[in-house]
Formats: sequence, C-alpha cells, structure tokens
Amino acid sequence: MITSINPYNLQEVFSIKELTEKQTEDAINRAHERFLSWRKTPFSKRSKLMKAAAEELRNNKQEYAETITKEMGKPIKQAIAEIEKCAWVCDFYAENAENQLSKRVIETDAVESYVSYEPIGVVLAVMPWNYPFWQVFRFAAPALMAGNIGILKHASNVMQSAENIQKVFERAGFPDDCFQNLPLSSDKIENVIKNKKVKAVTLTGSKPAGSAVASTAASEIKKSVLELGGSNALVVFKDCDIDKTIKTCVQARFQNTGQSCIAGKRLIVHENIIENFTQKFVDAVKELKSGDPMDEDTFIGTLAREDLAEDLERQLKESMEAGAKVLIGGKRDKAYFEPTVVTNVSAEMRIFKEETFGPLIGITSFKTEEEAVSLVNASEFGLGVSIFTQDFKKAKSLITQFNDGAVFVNELVKSDPRLPFGGTKISGYGRELSVDGIHEFINKKTVYFNKY
Repeated sequence: MITSINPYNLQEVFSIKELTEKQTEDAINRAHERFLSWRKTPFSKRSKLMKAAAEELRNNKQEYAETITKEMGKPIKQAIAEIEKCAWVCDFYAENAENQLSKRVIETDAVESYVSYEPIGVVLAVMPWNYPFWQVFRFAAPALMAGNIGILKHASNVMQSAENIQKVFERAGFPDDCFQNLPLSSDKIENVIKNKKVKAVTLTGSKPAGSAVASTAASEIKKSVLELGGSNALVVFKDCDIDKTIKTCVQARFQNTGQSCIAGKRLIVHENIIENFTQKFVDAVKELKSGDPMDEDTFIGTLAREDLAEDLERQLKESMEAGAKVLIGGKRDKAYFEPTVVTNVSAEMRIFKEETFGPLIGITSFKTEEEAVSLVNASEFGLGVSIFTQDFKKAKSLITQFNDGAVFVNELVKSDPRLPFGGTKISGYGRELSVDGIHEFINKKTVYFNKY
C-alpha cells in the first residue's frame, strides 16, 4: 500500500494499492493502444477537451486544493492558486498548440520541403510532491495537445492528488487511458522506462533521482527532460526600491513554505544598504502567519515531512558552527520549521552551497557587480536569478554574465506558460512550457519533395 499522511496532524489522508508488474504492463499497453487513435484526433477536438479540463479545474478547485493541503501541507490559499494556474496552462495550450505544431516550410532546391511536428507516443512523467498539480499539468497539457499519451509516477505522499489529476481528464471527457496515474514505488520506474512502448521520460526532482532516470533513459536511447533542484540568488543592488524589493524577496523565499526549486534561497545584498535592508526584511518575515494550512490566513505551514525539516535543521546548525548568525527563527517542531533569516553567510557554508528546501534564507553582502556575479555563479545550480535595480542598462549588461536558465529583473523567478522554463548545470536540461516545452516530445520530421 502507498499511503499519504497529513504532515500537520499526522492523520492518514489516503491509501492505494501499488500496481503489480502485470497491471503496470497492462496500463502501458492500454496507453499505447490509445496513442494509435489519439494521435489522429484533430486539434479542434483536443482543444475542446483541454478547455474542458481547465473548466473542471476551476469548478472544483476547492476540492482539489484541499487534498493538496492535507497531503503535503501547502496553505490552502496557495493550493487554490496552484489549481488556477493549472487551468491557465490548459487554456494556453488549447489555444496555441495547433499553431506551435504547424509545419515549418523551408525553401530548398526541392519542389516542396518542410518540417512536420508529430507525437512520439507514451511519455512517462516522474513528479514531486511540492507542487503536486502544477508540475504534472505543465507536462500533461502540452504532451496531450501534441498527440502524446501521459503516464504518471507521482510522489508517494501525494497519491490522492495523483488520482485527482487523472479524474480531471476523465471528467473533462478525454478518451480512456489518455492520461493514467500509476501507483508505483520508485524502484519500479526503471522497468517502466525500459518498456518499449514508453518513448520518453520527464522528471522533476532531486539530482540523484534525475541522474538515475537519465541514465536508464540513455541506456535505452530515449529522450529525457530533467528539472532538478535550484539555489536561486536574489541580488539586491543599492539603487533598488527597498520596500518593493523586500516584498518580492519575502514572497520569493517563503511561498509554499519555502519548498520550491525556484525559490530565492540566497539573498545577496550590497554592503551600502545591507543593514537597513536586513532589518526591514526581518520585520516583514515576522508578519508571516504560521499555523493550520487549512486556515485561509496561514502563509507558513509545515514542511511536507518531518525528515525534510530535520535536514534543514542540520544545514542551519552546521552553518552556525561556521559563523552564521540567526536573526529570527531557527527552531523546529516536528515537521514545522520557523521562518528563518540568517546573516554573516559565506559562500563556503552549507546554506549557501546547498539547496535549502524550507523557510530559511541566508544573507551575504557584496561590494561590486563583479563580486555579485561571482557569488551567483559559485553555485552548482543554475535554475534562475533575480536582480533588483532601477538601472535597466546595468541589468541588461549583467544578464549574459549569469550562468542560469532564467534572469528576472525586479521580480521573483516564476514559471509562465508563455515562457520556456528550465535550468543549467545540476539544475537539469531541456525546457518546459511555451513552444519549447511542447517541442520536447515530438518527432521533428523532415519532408522533401522532388520531381523527376
């Protein structure tokens, strides 16, 4: 049995029996059979169904959001916002997929030559618990609109959410087996990837999980897309609008109780304003309400599991032993970790070098633009960076110096269906969302006509 436990009250939320090897193979066979007909479905029908999925999400967002909150502790208002964002990505691809996949005519010496974009088949998604709906829908919407079939191996602590995602597509009227949740443990994934009817895999998760999945896919010569961890920097220049920057930085670090790969985890502040900025930042963090995630006023809930809070506690303790100073927070109660701000953080400390997956942020000072760039690029991760300045000329001159997959100016790093999303270095490879995302799992077929 795979069981999810509410991290706030430790009550059992949902339990489901893991599929047997035969049941898994049968599910993949059904997915492949569905692909043979689904790939021929006109875009007009696919679009209508995807619009229906968006409507289903909006009409029942409270139901789906409450399950998210119970399973992994996300504050309810943020869970509702996650469902609404899933509806947005469904609408986006319903309205744009046909154009994104229209043939690209190329002038050559042929009578006619072009590139056609065709689906590849059954695609496996291995997804995490921190955004249990959004991470799946940003894969599923483009994959299904492209004519592919989706099968899902979700995190074991959000299995009811996984079942609900399949329910969304069923309620929207998609044909059977267009999208299936496979209740499986992680040790079964290798065999799923090796199944000849599975053509590709996408994973959002940790570096070890990504390495294992990518290795298996490579051994089978199958496409993989990896969206792994991040340690995004928030770089605050002395000419920023301090009050607006603090508001954005608090949101960037502490939304979803800090459990986000694209959260701003390293606060790098110019030495001329660091004292004033830090005090105002701490004051803002003090205003964040902790409590029952089902309470609409709660902004900070529990972490998804107690062991995650313990990991964060160890990272903080070792950094303090190296000289870091806690200004606020720092205490843990089971799966709850106080919103924590740490100063005197150097590039050698664990909370700077590693990903901190929870409501903790370290503050590091810099003197020059060159030093700021060096601190940002010192990370093994490369998902994104935010810079805060009123000098757009300076900002534009710095963009190419950062090694990340995204640079946001005066804004937190966020995913948007209209823009490609993905990282560099150990943050992974490939892109999700936008036209780049829908092009990841297709056959770009060259077509050439000649006349004898």
